Amino acid sequence: MSVTRTGSLLLDRSDWGRLRLQGSPGLDYLHSQSTQDLKALKPGQGADTVFVTSTAGILDLATVYVEEADCWIWTSPQRRSLLMQNLGRLLPFVRGAKLEDETDQTFGFGLIGPQSQALLEQVLGPEGIPTRPYEHRRVEIQGIPVHLACGTGLAQPGFTLWGASEHKAALAERLLQAGAELAPPELWEVLRLEAGRPAADRELTPDYNPLEAGLWHAISLSKGCYIGQEVLAKQVTYKRIRQTLWGIRVQGEVLPGTAILRQGEKIGLLTSAGPAAAGSLGLGYVRTKFEPAEGLPVEVGPVPGILTRLPFLSFPPVV
Repeated sequence: MSVTRTGSLLLDRSDWGRLRLQGSPGLDYLHSQSTQDLKALKPGQGADTVFVTSTAGILDLATVYVEEADCWIWTSPQRRSLLMQNLGRLLPFVRGAKLEDETDQTFGFGLIGPQSQALLEQVLGPEGIPTRPYEHRRVEIQGIPVHLACGTGLAQPGFTLWGASEHKAALAERLLQAGAELAPPELWEVLRLEAGRPAADRELTPDYNPLEAGLWHAISLSKGCYIGQEVLAKQVTYKRIRQTLWGIRVQGEVLPGTAILRQGEKIGLLTSAGPAAAGSLGLGYVRTKFEPAEGLPVEVGPVPGILTRLPFLSFPPVV
């Protein structure tokens, strides 16, 4: 199924974690617990951020949406309980803040594709649609209350929507009637490989840090002290980033965990693989000392491949 061809796909993302941090002091707390400069965000804005260990190993890539007094935190499906536990440890000392897991009480949708904005204009009108990345607001779609955010968590145009579970079926019906096409759940994996978005238990593990994972857009190196900040700052200052995440277009089936080779020498490790719009595609970490570059021929086990930089990944020139 091609997003380009269909124009707008409705993808159920209700399995993703949705944590709600209530109380205005909560934003300062999140700021100190993750990599992004969250205190710079105003109500109606959002950003990606990374939760890391004290040694800057990745726990999860999350998206934070800031409201007047609350924050919504979208987590990977496998990480909601871990983040609830980690964030909850010190939260009792933050007066006026309360963290709740709203995943089971809410739904989440992705509306993905170049015609998504036009579709929303049919059911909502152009005035109510956020158009800047991560911009979000509460709206009503034909009487259904919904949180609507610009962006899909991928490199595709579109929107993220969430709301109370009792409105899920009705909202899906409205969007499908307006012209959206229901996407199979497995499509997310195809889209995230094509975008290069790292996934929990694959690229997002404590074995790697967010600089290596191509998540520079989710990191502030100047905001001051936060968990893992010193480790990340030293890696940038002394140019000690040992490996970086790459896309690999391969000419056959490969499996995660397979070594990435260059002229027979191991230069990295494949972390994800699967079908994509143009053949097979993998993600893997490649050691920087081997000077990985766009178009570099490699082998994934016995299968030929070519390194490619994917649109979700962000790396400054220092890498």
